[in-house]
Amino acid sequence: MTEQQLRTFDAQPCLGSGVRDLAESLFLVDYRRQAVALEVTAENTRSLEEQLASLRFFDLGRGCATNAGIILFGLDVRKWLPGAYIQFLRMKGDSLAGQVLNDRELYGDLLTVLRELFSLVDARLERFPVAESLLRERMVESYPRVAVRELLMNAVMHRDYASTTPLRVTWFEEMLEIQSPGGLYGEASETNFPRQTSYRNPVIAEAMKALGYVNRYGRGVLRAQEALARNGNPPAEFMFDPGFVLATIRKRA
Repeated sequence: MTEQQLRTFDAQPCLGSGVRDLAESLFLVDYRRQAVALEVTAENTRSLEEQLASLRFFDLGRGCATNAGIILFGLDVRKWLPGAYIQFLRMKGDSLAGQVLNDRELYGDLLTVLRELFSLVDARLERFPVAESLLRERMVESYPRVAVRELLMNAVMHRDYASTTPLRVTWFEEMLEIQSPGGLYGEASETNFPRQTSYRNPVIAEAMKALGYVNRYGRGVLRAQEALARNGNPPAEFMFDPGFVLATIRKRA
C-alpha cells in the first residue's frame, strides 16, 4: 500500500491545486492566530508553504494543497471538491413533499460556511418559559442550541468529503434532520455508536478543535443527548446507511 493510500482523504494531496488556490489571510489571520502559539509565530521564518505543510494543509513533495487545506482555506472549494457544501432547507410541515420556505446552499471555506450555518440556525431557535412550580418558571428552547451545534459539528467533522453529495440540514415544523454523506467509519458501528469514534478526517477534526468548534473529541453526540434531556426534548434518533448517517432531533412539546 502506498503512502498516499495510507493517508486519510483529508490529508491526501489535492492534485493540480497550489498555494495560489488558498486564502493566505484566512490561514495567517483567522486560523494561525488561534491554532499556533504567539511565541512560535513570532519566531517563524518558514515559507507559507512550509507553515501550511507543518499542519498538513499542504503537500511539499507534490507542490499542492491537501484536501484539508482546500476545505479550510480554499478560494473555490467546489472546484476541487464538488460536494463540500451544506444544503439548508426550511420546510412547511414535516415532509419533503411540503412547501419549501427557504433553500440555501452554503459553500466556500469551512470557516465561512460554519458562520453562515450558525446564523441560520440561531435565527430559527425559539425560547419560551415553562412552569416548574406555581411560583417558578424556567426558559427552554424549541431545540437546545448546544445539541444542534454538537450534532452539526459531528456531521461536518465526520462526513465523507470525497462524496459529491452535500451535507443536508432540513428544518421541518416539528423536527430537524441532519444527513451527513458517508456511513459510519472505521471501528464505529451501530452497536458501539456513539461511544466508539474513528476519525475519517483527523486533520479537519484537529483544525475544528483548534478553532474552538469542538471542545473534546468523542463527546459531541453524548453532550447533545444530555442537552436534549435537560431541555425536555426526546433523544436524538440516528439512522445508519452505507451511504449516509441521518440524525433527527424532535422539537420540544
